[in-house]
Amino acid sequence: MATTRHAHTVWEGNLTEGTGTVTLDSSGIGSYPVSWPARAEEPNGMTSPEELIAAAHSSCFSMALSGALTRGGNPPARLTTKADVTFQPGTGITGIHLTVEGEVPGMDEASFTKAAEDAKVNCPVSQALTGTTITLTASLTAS
Repeated sequence: MATTRHAHTVWEGNLTEGTGTVTLDSSGIGSYPVSWPARAEEPNGMTSPEELIAAAHSSCFSMALSGALTRGGNPPARLTTKADVTFQPGTGITGIHLTVEGEVPGMDEASFTKAAEDAKVNCPVSQALTGTTITLTASLTAS
């Protein structure tokens, strides 16, 4: 069954001095301030589209990897994924780097790295961002 999620943003003012609020409508879990300085300089307590993309990508990738590992007979005890989304004003998003550490009993490093690379390609958010270079560092931690 297909699902559709909703969010909206209200922006007031010009690009560099204005501010906005992004609201996560589907979940109802909150509204978050956004601004150009938070995007191109320092966050100062506000978020940015790139931070929201990082959140979406790290969670989607974690789910894709967990599903693949489980289907392969190696359900993970824990996956910790960080997504770094780089934004260059005037150019846009120039890259995304995923870093995943996994606690996967009975799995070797090479198999984990291969599963992580596959999840990077097959994660729906990765697929939506195909115009962006996505890199990955994967490692196992002691279980």
